[in-house]
Amino acid sequence: MTIDRAVLMFAGSMVLISLALAHYVSPYWLLLTAFVGLNLIQSSITGFCPAAIVFRKLGCQTGVAFK
Repeated sequence: MTIDRAVLMFAGSMVLISLALAHYVSPYWLLLTAFVGLNLIQSSITGFCPAAIVFRKLGCQTGVAFK
């Protein structure tokens, strides 16, 4: 799995988990959804993504977006 796909899978998982938590626990969990969205926008503009750094250290292959 490439870093690009791992980051997309992680972001999607975080969005779905935060939506479930917002539904069952507290609507404040939607702040996590907003944070994930803002981080995706920021990483698309700057090319810096903390999750990509973690996945690189875990041994994922580099993809097109995060070299």
